[in-house]
Amino acid sequence: MAQEEGGSLSEMRARVGASHRITDLVQKLHFYDRWAPDYDQDVAALQYRAPHLAVDCLTEALPGPPQDVLILDVACGTGLVAAELQARGFFQLHGVDGSPGMLEQARARGLYQCLSLCTLGQEPLPSPEGTYDAVLMVGALSDGQVPCSAIPELLRVTKPGGLVCLTTRTNPSNLRYKEALEATLDKLEEAREWERLVAWPVDRWELATTKLEVVPGTSDSDGFISGIVYLYRKREVAQVEGVRPSAQPLTGL
Repeated sequence: MAQEEGGSLSEMRARVGASHRITDLVQKLHFYDRWAPDYDQDVAALQYRAPHLAVDCLTEALPGPPQDVLILDVACGTGLVAAELQARGFFQLHGVDGSPGMLEQARARGLYQCLSLCTLGQEPLPSPEGTYDAVLMVGALSDGQVPCSAIPELLRVTKPGGLVCLTTRTNPSNLRYKEALEATLDKLEEAREWERLVAWPVDRWELATTKLEVVPGTSDSDGFISGIVYLYRKREVAQVEGVRPSAQPLTGL
């Protein structure tokens, strides 16, 4: 069993909790390098649902056949998002991450056509403007990871009319970051760079690592923290000022 090989649930909670508390980027990347071989089994034990939820949200809104869609997975980690995408028929996948150890695990999965080492917030994404039909960033929007100031870079590499899907935790320790993130997202919408299609709050995001993080109404032993999925559509270049493109109807969210 993965839990027996990697340690007890309390040890896994301790590792995930430690990752949440590191706010220095260099230290966090070193932590992820060391964590990479055990990452999948640890987050599975904690019932980490963000990759599944984000891909559900994104693919509900993507038009056309999945084989024609080029997707960038930013902060791709070991490839959990790619596994969800391929299960739904999406195979044109590129990934970037700032941790060589995580990229090594992602490369071993064989799900990406292209993988690149890139620390978003410190350097631009290695893609020309308007490359991708969709861009995702799942699980990397928190202190010590990707700064809010890097969000426009996701828009830069997205095609006009393309989609950007983001997630963040909404547990108490991440609320200050979430507030700054939403200010950035709203500012881009006010500038008519994109439009919000979805803001989907989720109570059962992953098992809490401490009692203080538990969603009210659940027990300390099996309580979850909360999170949120955002979906935006980049504004069409030729869009008439004051007119927004109609959103695809989203169901089941």
